[in-house]
Amino acid sequence: MTKSLFAIYGAYGHTGRLVASELLARGEELLLVGRDAEALRALADELDAGERVRTRTATVDDATALREVMTAADVVIHCAGPFAATGAPVAAAAAETGCHYIDHALEPHHVKGVFDTAQATAQRTGAVMIPGLSFYGGLGDLLAGAVADGIAGIDRIVIAYAVHGWRLTTGAKNTASHLFAETERLTFSDGALHAGYVEPRSAVFPFPPPLGPRTMIAPFPSIEVVTVPRHVPVRNVDLMLSNSAFETPDAFESEHIGAAERAGTDFTIAVQAIREGEGGGAAGQLTGHDLWRAGALASVEAAVRIAEGRGPTKTGVLAPGEAFAAEPFLRDLERLGAFTLTLDTGEKGRGAP
Repeated sequence: MTKSLFAIYGAYGHTGRLVASELLARGEELLLVGRDAEALRALADELDAGERVRTRTATVDDATALREVMTAADVVIHCAGPFAATGAPVAAAAAETGCHYIDHALEPHHVKGVFDTAQATAQRTGAVMIPGLSFYGGLGDLLAGAVADGIAGIDRIVIAYAVHGWRLTTGAKNTASHLFAETERLTFSDGALHAGYVEPRSAVFPFPPPLGPRTMIAPFPSIEVVTVPRHVPVRNVDLMLSNSAFETPDAFESEHIGAAERAGTDFTIAVQAIREGEGGGAAGQLTGHDLWRAGALASVEAAVRIAEGRGPTKTGVLAPGEAFAAEPFLRDLERLGAFTLTLDTGEKGRGAP
């Protein structure tokens, strides 16, 4: 049986390296892709996996090279942000060639763009495309699906990220700069997606012990406003990020720190599903360390499932929670050590409201 080939675009970045190492640990064959041929060769030598690792140079403005990569690969995991600049060309090449596609995007406009522009092509070519399957966005989307499962009449999904010790890579810093400067923000309220200026505010979110209430930035610009309503019937989606995410002294000046130091993050992702009128609902949390590894494990698990024929039953562009049953997928990541999953089903209020 021929083994699947996994392309990693942006392979020599921090996330790309984690993805490559995890795929190799699972016995897979890799095609390392990026714009810097020397960096690709250095990474291949560092991985020391012989013929299981190949390299190919392709820039985002070279459509022919991107199509050649996607034609050679079975699945591509796109790790090179900011995706506002790099996302569309790679996604388009994957859709056109029928290559399955996963990316680590945080930017909601990019994810909406993939749904808007690649859906028909991906369905025609048979590609499964899951933008935003990473720590921010993807795990929040999946947790929302797990918490909301079986609840009728949900008025509001609240997704809150508490992060400590986050040290941004160059790509993450550029993404943050873009998102904070953005004036046409996407929000989901009253059952519809809206674009326009939204004034940031401070909020307090009641995380469960031992974390407790935390001061939050709201709204946090992330992809769940685009993805959650695709698989959860909900009227409003609220996103928050803790102020503590940026309180590490070198958070924005840490491009060159080592991988071990970058792994020193602590995180909690909390979701509340709030029902209309009569109360009830549910909550859940993911708690863990090293948000970069958690995101890499999520994208690799999805890619391997798709390559092995254990992916979604339909093709096209899908939200993480559309592509996979949310709780079982999260439980598998929990077994891999990505985080601890806690679901509070005590007040779920299942059934018709």
